[in-house]
Amino acid sequence: MEEKKFDPNSLIGFILIFGILLWIMYQNKPSDAELAAEKAKKELVVKGSKAQENTAKINATTADVNDTLKLAQLQKTLGSFAYSATLPSAKDEFTTIENKLVKLTIANKGGYVVEATLKNFERTKKGSGQSVQLIKNNNAQFNLQLATVDNHTLNTKELYFEPTLTKNGEDQILTMKLKASENAYLAYKYVLKANDYMLDFDIQSQGLNTILKTAKPLQLEWAFKTYANEKSISYENRYTELYFEYEDGKKDYLGQGHDKTVTAEEVSYVAYKQHFFSSILLTSTPFKTTELYSNNLVNDANVDTTYTKQFKAVMPLAFKNGEIDQKMNWYYGPTDYKLLKSYDRHLEDIVALGWGIFGWINRYLFIPAYSFLSMFISQGWAIVLFTILVKLVMSPVTYKSFLSQAKMKVLRPEITEIGEKYKDEPMKKQQETMKLYNKAGVNPMAGCVPGLLQMPVFYALFQLFPALIQLRHKGFLWAEDLSSFDSVYKLPFHIPAYGDHISLFPILASIAIFFYMKMTTGDQQMATPQQEGMPDMAKMMKVMVYISPLMMLFFFNSYASGLSLYYFISNTITIGIMLVIKNYIIDSDKIHAEIQENKKKEPKKQSKFQQKLQEAMAQQEAMKAQQNKKK
Repeated sequence: MEEKKFDPNSLIGFILIFGILLWIMYQNKPSDAELAAEKAKKELVVKGSKAQENTAKINATTADVNDTLKLAQLQKTLGSFAYSATLPSAKDEFTTIENKLVKLTIANKGGYVVEATLKNFERTKKGSGQSVQLIKNNNAQFNLQLATVDNHTLNTKELYFEPTLTKNGEDQILTMKLKASENAYLAYKYVLKANDYMLDFDIQSQGLNTILKTAKPLQLEWAFKTYANEKSISYENRYTELYFEYEDGKKDYLGQGHDKTVTAEEVSYVAYKQHFFSSILLTSTPFKTTELYSNNLVNDANVDTTYTKQFKAVMPLAFKNGEIDQKMNWYYGPTDYKLLKSYDRHLEDIVALGWGIFGWINRYLFIPAYSFLSMFISQGWAIVLFTILVKLVMSPVTYKSFLSQAKMKVLRPEITEIGEKYKDEPMKKQQETMKLYNKAGVNPMAGCVPGLLQMPVFYALFQLFPALIQLRHKGFLWAEDLSSFDSVYKLPFHIPAYGDHISLFPILASIAIFFYMKMTTGDQQMATPQQEGMPDMAKMMKVMVYISPLMMLFFFNSYASGLSLYYFISNTITIGIMLVIKNYIIDSDKIHAEIQENKKKEPKKQSKFQQKLQEAMAQQEAMKAQQNKKK
């Protein structure tokens, strides 16, 4: 292998290149002035950074001072709850929870519902485009009065709550906290389920046993002014009432008066009922003592008003181990009998179906029957068919009444003869008349009993139709809404007790009542002779033939057209049944022959009532004879 030799030229080239690089670096070296400027620049950046830090520290210190001053000022009026006013939630903001049925808006201030909208119902009439709102524009308030150990009296409706909205499946959970500190607060908890009008509602406290005075219960106040949602405000107001359940199942209500106040023990729910809609507060642990207030806001001088009634309930919330833990429910929804009954909390009792036997007939007979019919046909035709069924069921009672009148009519000549024979002896005349009835096998009371049996049915139906929310905004023929009046003409003036419109169904019902009374009055006059010393019933009935239809016309002009439709159909059918019984069933000659045969038989054993009556008459006759002897 050939060895490499040292090349001097390469070394000289390397030295030359290195020298050139050193010379270039020397030429680019910053001058002393440039170095001084760069140093000053760096010092300025450092000083600016320190200045910014100092400014931030000053601003933070100022904010802390301001917050401290603000907190101190708030504590003078709010005590421990001043903390709640310093939170970001201390603003007039709102949280909404809703499902397919109801929409509820809850305010930060007060933590209570300030809007309650029913999505599937419209105000006044169908197609109005206005949803029914039970709560809006500050018509309802919910408040707890807090007494603190530092001698402050606070109202929760004036304080700000902090909202937290979460979900548990389809349930929406809104917790509103009124904070005295991060770990001490009063909480309202709302739980709205899917497809339900009923909410769970709890009031709970944590860490307030050292902040609030716990010797006395908190006072819960629920105030409410009911909005008018129907076409006729006077008619709606008639059915707007405050209901409550107390003492393990008892029910009562405040009616139509002004400034009515009652006190009840162990109250389990309070319901503000607005005819077809209700706002109800229920509690699992009954309120020990509750003060309830109702005031009527509608008067004859000014029926065109926004509100119908003003309600208020004041209830105590008792402390348990220094804290509040009250399980409750809210209901914002329709006053629907079947829906309210489904909750199994006795809420269906707020539906005005009548007391005693009248309510029993509606609950267990008429509501199931009508509900079944309305499943297959429209509400108007359901009323017509329901009326026909009722009249058919009552037709045996009607027949008994007519049969009794026919028998009395056959006996009328003999009763008149007895009256002439003993016209100067009233007691003797009564005794002989009773003997004739007994001998002929005729009971003079038989005509009254069927009429008495029909009265519960009549009154039950009078209560039923105004209570059926199914009729609301359902039309039939010319009536747009069977739950309200069927105006066919608007009057340019107002008639006292009648109104400013003309309803047609009440007119038809009045005409039917007139002809019905005309027919029955004639038969009663023929059947029953005037008794001496008694008022002339014939003359009275002649007057009633005209007064009753007129009363019907005035009374029902602003009532639900569904009720007037029932009375029109009912009386028309009754007239038809009367004509059939009179012309094709009852044979006066046959009845006369039967009575004559009965006279030949041994008189029937008198009833205890007849025996008592005859004994009383005999005693009175004996006393009268003794008085005459003394004279």
